[in-house]
Amino acid sequence: MLPPAPERIVGADGRPVLGRHAGILRGCDWERLAPPLARSALWRRLHHKRWHYVALASEGMFCAVAIVDLGWMTTCFAYAFERGDGDMLANFSQDGLPGRLSATLAADARGTSTFARRGVSIDLGPSGLSLRSPWLEIDASFGTAPAPALVAAALVDGGAVHATQKTGGLPLEGEVRTWRGEFALHGGTASIDYSNGLLARQTAWRWASAHGGGIGFNLQAGYFGANENALWLDGGLFPLGPARFIHAAADPMEPWRVFTEDDCLDLVFTPVAARHENRNLRIAASRYVQPLGTFSGWVRSTPDAPQRMVSHLAGVTEQHFARW
Repeated sequence: MLPPAPERIVGADGRPVLGRHAGILRGCDWERLAPPLARSALWRRLHHKRWHYVALASEGMFCAVAIVDLGWMTTCFAYAFERGDGDMLANFSQDGLPGRLSATLAADARGTSTFARRGVSIDLGPSGLSLRSPWLEIDASFGTAPAPALVAAALVDGGAVHATQKTGGLPLEGEVRTWRGEFALHGGTASIDYSNGLLARQTAWRWASAHGGGIGFNLQAGYFGANENALWLDGGLFPLGPARFIHAAADPMEPWRVFTEDDCLDLVFTPVAARHENRNLRIAASRYVQPLGTFSGWVRSTPDAPQRMVSHLAGVTEQHFARW
């Protein structure tokens, strides 16, 4: 079992508490870092990246919403996919001005992040989500998770330190409204990703996440290594080893195989839709695709535990390169 999360990620001595923990991410006070991780205020502003993301999975809908602060600009995106008909009912993004002019990102995972610009407003916190836009409206409330959240922190090549909290299996209530009508979220689950760090100028990763029915997982391969790899199973939180993603990078709508080197997870992901974005702003660039679909295969808490079968578990994968 993972040790409890520290009171603050940056300790009184200016050193970050590294590793994987269970609990709540607190105190991402990067200006308090001691040498050799201490940097100038200008360097921190250019390298400080934060995002707050939530996925909502119910029998009829799958939605994702994110607010991102890149330091020199902010952005958000949201989509709503009707699982029964296989239709993407809403899919939009909106850029904002730097800092608090358009968005306020929570200082750590305890807070609420907001975005407001050009008819789009989002409030995302530990207990719920409110979204208003011309294309999509969401009112969602989150219950208490059956298992602790994962808190992870690690040093980053080309940057300094990164921290994240992954919260899964939150009981979900509320409603999604689109041009096609209203969709209840009752009986679904929410999963939240709050991430905050001083990252390299160029950062790339592959990611997979799904939660529901007492089973959930989070996997990443890239700049953060295996630090955020975890399995939620029957009310327990279990660390996982390095993850491998086998897929056709040029065609992310082909099936993906995802497994961990510790022989605790082996799944096939079948995409049904995707959100794409390919932007080149000269000083910055982003190549991004997030397929959504279902995972099938098996998981287990330890290499000697019995396999638990997984069938059509709703979730996402992601392939992302950023120059920021």
